[in-house]
Amino acid sequence: MSNLTIATRESRLAMWQAEHVQSILRQRGHQVSLLGMTTQGDQILDRALSQVGGKGLFVKELEVALEQGQADLAVHSLKDVPMELPEGFCLACVMEREDPRDALVSNLYPNLASLPQGAVVGTSSLRRMALLRALRPDLKIEPLRGNLDTRLRKLDDGLYSAIVLAAAGLKRLGLGARIRAIFEPTEMLPAAGQGALGIEVRSQRQDVIDALAPLAHQTTWLAVAAERAVSRAMGGSCSMPLAAFATLAGETLSIDAAWGDPTGVLALVRVRASAAVSDLASATELGARVAADLRARVLAGGGSLTATAKS
Repeated sequence: MSNLTIATRESRLAMWQAEHVQSILRQRGHQVSLLGMTTQGDQILDRALSQVGGKGLFVKELEVALEQGQADLAVHSLKDVPMELPEGFCLACVMEREDPRDALVSNLYPNLASLPQGAVVGTSSLRRMALLRALRPDLKIEPLRGNLDTRLRKLDDGLYSAIVLAAAGLKRLGLGARIRAIFEPTEMLPAAGQGALGIEVRSQRQDVIDALAPLAHQTTWLAVAAERAVSRAMGGSCSMPLAAFATLAGETLSIDAAWGDPTGVLALVRVRASAAVSDLASATELGARVAADLRARVLAGGGSLTATAKS
């Protein structure tokens, strides 16, 4: 038994995630409290993340709390965690994944195909922007920042015909009824780590790492290790229109990756590979191979891995 403090963002979804981990740890005999924090990513809402420093803005303050001993672990949506963690930090645990897919939310239309020409769709994700334009180049894609409740409120205020959100967040907060349509990965490939929770700790805190070990879900961890390897090798962040999604069947891990042009000028580039994996190292190796293939195809098609569009 130990006394543990979880650092978390204070959005409703982040608090749900932290309370979920808190509940499981308490069931295992630990005393667990929460430390709610506001991050830069929560405060800067008038610009796209790709313009102000990326998804690391959602984790920096939590890492400071870990470094200063105010907290023992931090719970993150894994897709918000940078591919390279600062020295002295590590992912101690990846938990079982929720639905990894994207969802269309609209008060007027049942699916993407039913949206009229020129309809306004909200998202600030360059990945979603590129994939939406590949599916419906006639739509008008507008920025959409804020936590989940803020995004839904903007939709309800009539600023958008539809918005695209992660299905996992809606389901975790009991808002699954807001989903009008689910995008299958064949049409809208998820972001690396989407739907999974990652728990970050200081690398030397073996006691916390040991306490978190029973919460890990190996199938999910192998899949997201490959996905994050793709993004890491591509230099991926929210400033790159990149998608990666892996599934495990038996010992065979299959991974799809895609790079898209947010402006819609260049064609979507997709690659797929499969291999037998037995550990995180082999899953990471597969992801790196996929990234090399994707990189070569993007460059051959005239795409850029550095000069990405800004939403």
